[in-house]
Amino acid sequence: MAKPRRLPSTRRAVADARLAEINEVAGSAGDDPALDTLLLRLHTETACRRGGALALRPADLDPEQCSILLREKGDSMRWQPVSPTLMRYLQRHAEERGATETGSLLRYRNGQPLTYRRYDHLWVRIGEHLPWVYVQQISTHWLRHTTLTWVERNFGYAIARAYAGHSEGGGDAGTTATYVRATLQEIAAALSALTNEPHPLS
Repeated sequence: MAKPRRLPSTRRAVADARLAEINEVAGSAGDDPALDTLLLRLHTETACRRGGALALRPADLDPEQCSILLREKGDSMRWQPVSPTLMRYLQRHAEERGATETGSLLRYRNGQPLTYRRYDHLWVRIGEHLPWVYVQQISTHWLRHTTLTWVERNFGYAIARAYAGHSEGGGDAGTTATYVRATLQEIAAALSALTNEPHPLS
């Protein structure tokens, strides 16, 4: 049986002013604004998928090089630079919420590991305050689009592809992509420009 054609996604980059609104609502309401703003910053800085965030452990943090080890779909693993500020927030969160070295880093206030339900709850709540979020069905994956669009526009396709953690052999990028792979230092330079913070690798 022929596989149905996949429809084009309606997701796109979120404008800066709208992203600021989302962060403002996340940080000013709800039962755990510290957790919600940490989630939004993590996804905005790294463009990681939800699964990558939920799989993050304290053992995956490298404070010296300001990088985190992301484990995402297809058993892929990659080191992703983060800002010194985000690294401090992640370390503090893990310490305050009792995360063990090899246990889930992101946790609720009661110490239980985060689940996908937190993301659903977060976007429902934001949509209640910002009707356009509800109407357009904005989700965490839109943050990935936002960051990767910015990286591509300012640093080029090869760096955006590496920033996204896309596999070298997948998709229709063409053979040239094999020869123009971005380095971790180039990814860190893009992050440094995005966050306006110096990074030890850039």
